[in-house]
Amino acid sequence: MIQLTRLNGNPLVVNSDLIKYAEASPDTVLTLVNGEKIVVLESCAEVVRRTAEYRAQVFGAAAAVWLPSVEAARAADLIAAERAEEARNDAQDPRARRD
Repeated sequence: MIQLTRLNGNPLVVNSDLIKYAEASPDTVLTLVNGEKIVVLESCAEVVRRTAEYRAQVFGAAAAVWLPSVEAARAADLIAAERAEEARNDAQDPRARRD
């Protein structure tokens, strides 16, 4: 969600995923995917900047949650692979057991 300003100065929060396109004529007119039009004070460039900033924030938060779990899964896979290799080595030469 991005905060914008209506022409009368009232703040407005818009779901940026619903913006189909923005045009300057001369005011900035946002057309949403449902056909609704919203006129805002901010320029098209500012709408794009705020949208990009919002999405970067969302993806950054998602990465902060997702990446540690991926790294933990990779570490678990490496440990399992090492244990499997040790088991194969032990099966080939039982005297080489590491206790």
